[in-house]
Amino acid sequence: MGKAAELVIGDKKVKAGERVTVDLPVARLYTHTSMSMPVHVVRSKREGPTLFVSAAVHGDEINGTEIIRRLLESKILKRLRGTLLAIPVVNVFGFVYGSRYLPDRRDLNRVFPGASKGSLASQLAHLFMSEIVAHADYGIDLHTGSYHRFNLPQIRCDMGDERTAELARAFGVPVILDATLRDGSLRQAVTEEHKIPMLLYEAGEAMRFDETSIRAGLRGVTNVMRTIGMLPKKRSRKTVATENALQPIVAASSSWVRAPISGILTRPVDLGARVTKGDLLATVTDPYCDTCGEVRSEHEGIIIGRHELPLIHKGDALFHIGLPEKSVTTDISLEAFEEQLKPMAAEPQSFPPRRRETSK
Repeated sequence: MGKAAELVIGDKKVKAGERVTVDLPVARLYTHTSMSMPVHVVRSKREGPTLFVSAAVHGDEINGTEIIRRLLESKILKRLRGTLLAIPVVNVFGFVYGSRYLPDRRDLNRVFPGASKGSLASQLAHLFMSEIVAHADYGIDLHTGSYHRFNLPQIRCDMGDERTAELARAFGVPVILDATLRDGSLRQAVTEEHKIPMLLYEAGEAMRFDETSIRAGLRGVTNVMRTIGMLPKKRSRKTVATENALQPIVAASSSWVRAPISGILTRPVDLGARVTKGDLLATVTDPYCDTCGEVRSEHEGIIIGRHELPLIHKGDALFHIGLPEKSVTTDISLEAFEEQLKPMAAEPQSFPPRRRETSK
């Protein structure tokens, strides 16, 4: 979108050089309280692409909300080209109630592209598509693991599309998952209906801020903005060394390992650990030591997600294993990844990096 193009969101016409917040009406609560989806529009006078960055499509996945808040506070936006559409809270109802879902119990990320006269979820999806995606050239959607599941920082996208693959590598996280499209997801609607590159960032867990995940996400978004020409490229020796230090592992698919019995999960392997078929991932016991079971890997790969509660039921999804295209010889060190995020140390750090117990 060039600087001369007209941009209208809701009932607001945004001129080149303006920075505004547009409240898109969604629906009222039964208390008659009005609910709206705020869209922060940052528009440069200089010509460039339009990128949307969204968070809290699942209302309890709040890491992305903090990533966008920090992005909007960043002084680097003074050097912006093009237009940034930032939506820190898409599912405003779920965000208020601390819920993944909408009041109609629907998962918003399963009803895209939605319909103007459908369910509440469907109408919200349609609003997002018509008011946000319709204006965009690129998209980034920010997520976390679901309740009590912690995800290693990772990008999920279609690596078969060259432009998308370029942006995924530029984002700069340990793992890229070449993920199939889920029916009704925002990513499916964006890529299939609008044919624009889109990344889905996963890191951390629901209802918790994780500083490493937030910093990695903020750096990743700005990396993408540099790659598509919205921000100037930064090529200092320090930056080059940092970028070259991380070579993401590309996983062609993934698989969940489930609990063989109910009980108490002990000695789980770390996120980022390399595992082979038959490796012991954890043990399951009970409070009386009457039963004991083993959780073993059925594949060779990298642990990209982990169930965080020690109390489990038979069949619970415990470990998410990314299955790389090529054999992996070492673990992914979260400590080393955190070190790579230190060039951003000048920015405020509200939450210390989460320390995980090692299984060694």
